[in-house]
Amino acid sequence: MSDQTTSTSPDPAGGTARHRLPVRTLVAASIGNAIEWYDWTIYVTFSIFFATQIFPKENAALALLSTLATYAVAFFFRPLGGWLLGRFADLHGRRTAMLVTILLMALGSLAIGLLPTFAMVGWLAPALLLIARIAQGMSLGGEVSNASAYLAEIAPPERRGRYSSFFYISTGSAVLVASLLGALLTQVLDAQQLASYGWRIPFLIGGVLGLVGLWLRRAMPETDQFEENKAVAQALRHPLLTTLREHPKAVGQLVGFTLLSTLCYYTFFSALTPFAVTSRGASANEVFVALSIATALFVALQYPMGAVSDRFGRRPQLLIWSAATAVLIVPLSYLIGPGLGNLLVVFCVGLGLYTMMTSIAPAVMSELFPTALRGLGIGAWYNLTVAIFGGTAPLVIQALSGAGVAEAFFWYVAAGAAIAFLVILTLPETKGQVLR
Repeated sequence: MSDQTTSTSPDPAGGTARHRLPVRTLVAASIGNAIEWYDWTIYVTFSIFFATQIFPKENAALALLSTLATYAVAFFFRPLGGWLLGRFADLHGRRTAMLVTILLMALGSLAIGLLPTFAMVGWLAPALLLIARIAQGMSLGGEVSNASAYLAEIAPPERRGRYSSFFYISTGSAVLVASLLGALLTQVLDAQQLASYGWRIPFLIGGVLGLVGLWLRRAMPETDQFEENKAVAQALRHPLLTTLREHPKAVGQLVGFTLLSTLCYYTFFSALTPFAVTSRGASANEVFVALSIATALFVALQYPMGAVSDRFGRRPQLLIWSAATAVLIVPLSYLIGPGLGNLLVVFCVGLGLYTMMTSIAPAVMSELFPTALRGLGIGAWYNLTVAIFGGTAPLVIQALSGAGVAEAFFWYVAAGAAIAFLVILTLPETKGQVLR
């Protein structure tokens, strides 16, 4: 793969200046994030198949709730991972921290793929699952913040939106692979085969891909911004308190728009899959096909949306996303059910709107904090918000469905969208600005 591709951009002196996109570096930075999110996504999408293998099968509903509760518990280790690995990145470099995160995720995925069943070892099986998920939770907590900071720091100010789009190009591609794998496995294996051994296949694939990503990241260069600011980071004595004391508005803004971002992600990429199948009678294969098509659209829109933000600004794009989500999420929920057409509308509209946020998320988050606090600032507060609102999303939708009020979940998302809209109104416009 060539390390660079060339594009043109306006030159202040007149004419056009040739810009070389560092493709190899962008792919290396993004590949770890792709593998992280692949592993994270397949847990929920295949949970309906392995729940009764890891937990007692006498009560299938309770086994699924226990599996989703383990998913939620792991989320609460994301802030710890974001704090520890974010601070580690601020002190020792983005590249080194990203090598640690991808190794943790790969080992966790391999461990889940090789787990003994409840019938074999009893309650040791769920205990081992929890340990593997905790390792993956800490890993993902550090990966999101450090990969975001890395992409933002290597980008020219006028192209930060474009560079940031690679973050979710990788994420969307990984989720697309997970979804296509789900469609393939549900097509060629029956329910009994999926429950007995089929669910292990995607986890083992994830572990192998993680080791490949580790190899690809070994030669990544460190960012100039880190090198120039590491002495400042080392001099900080209480960095987490410093984010609250010196940057309280940035923390509040990060929490505000992350609330909706994480609800959108786990609604469309995770929670709707088991909900549509178990509560609305949709075919698992049709759900996977619809999600796959919508995810391809999600990936295709990332770079164009990043370019739009570099030209017209981050704030208008975020305002349209939050307002449209607030208005449309409840009507879309009534289309969830049997039939590929309806499912395509739900997933394509929801994920199409979501690209307006995801394409520029690393840029927006990185522009809130100075370099010496960027890894920790994003890592701690982003992941705490995700833990509270994202980790519980599949559990909440399943519990509400069991109580007969599943529609309340979508009003919950709409309320989050309204809050995010008000928070985004307070954001300054940052397109083209040099990072602090």
